[in-house]
Amino acid sequence: DVQLVESGGGSVQAGGSLRLSCAASGRTYSKWCMGWFRQISGKEREGLATIDSRGITAYADSVKGRFTISQDNAKNTLYLQMNSLKPEDSAMYYCAADPIGGAWLVRPFTYFGQGTQVTVSA
Repeated sequence: DVQLVESGGGSVQAGGSLRLSCAASGRTYSKWCMGWFRQISGKEREGLATIDSRGITAYADSVKGRFTISQDNAKNTLYLQMNSLKPEDSAMYYCAADPIGGAWLVRPFTYFGQGTQVTVSA
């Protein structure tokens, strides 16, 4: 199994920035895809960004140009740099991982973290 632990959430004013981290541990794979999702209570989970083992990325239109996904393979850590944050970005943010590569947004993921809360005030 793979364990994922998110960190870096918090409260920020609109226009500010946050960087989320997701530390992965456990079983390793030669190919993978990792991603970031968010969910507002009562609404469907939204895929934001994915990155695969080749470094190929994909972004949702809602965050393209503002959010950047990256990974540090040596540290087994996934990041999400979030700039120009808006109140509508407030949500619980989750990272996910899957041993099948392919950085497309609409795809299944096997492993999810517990989430980190992001709150953006106007």
